[in-house]
Amino acid sequence: MRIDILTLFPEIALAPLSESMMQRAQNAEIVQIHAHNLRDWATDKHRRTDDYLCGGGQGMLLKPEPIFAAIEELRSDDSQVILLTPQGKVFKQAIARDLSEATHLIFICGHYEGVDHRVIEELVDLELSIGDYILTNGAIAAAVVTDAIVRLLPGALGDARSTVDESFSYPNLLEAPAYTKPIEFRGLKVPDIFLSGHHAKIEEWKKEQAIKRTCENRPDLCE
Repeated sequence: MRIDILTLFPEIALAPLSESMMQRAQNAEIVQIHAHNLRDWATDKHRRTDDYLCGGGQGMLLKPEPIFAAIEELRSDDSQVILLTPQGKVFKQAIARDLSEATHLIFICGHYEGVDHRVIEELVDLELSIGDYILTNGAIAAAVVTDAIVRLLPGALGDARSTVDESFSYPNLLEAPAYTKPIEFRGLKVPDIFLSGHHAKIEEWKKEQAIKRTCENRPDLCE
């Protein structure tokens, strides 16, 4: 897989993707991740990528010219162009799984008041939001979405089972509580069921606890 991130702040996008499992996945050539500075496609002497809103309004808007030029250079027949925007579809694990099957993803990172709508009309295949809140720029969101996708690629994690039995593996269920050693810590003990050696009962307990935890933390999923 190849991922291209188009942003005014490539360093912000790449910083969390240059450590730990994300870096190992790139070193193993499981994925190629490139962050590009949108200003590289600006043609005026000041390399401007933004301008005032037509019709008035607060803030600045990313201009269409550099975005069109960048996408036309980077895009191929199998590319999917995704805009990171608070107006997009909320990003969930199921979308991450779908996108992990892609060959080439291009992320456009919104900034200021967003992008000229002609970009959305002509270039964008999917608008994505990582939640109902506003960030200073979309590079942070692009890093989040990229991380969620890359960890699903075969070989990206040390144990392939890591992505199977976790929160949202079943769309509306959080993961059950987990414990490690010591068995007792400051008077707090690991539940006895984990010491029983009865795997069927352990799985039953974990399912019950997953449902309980989901209803406590995310009642919207229980509904």
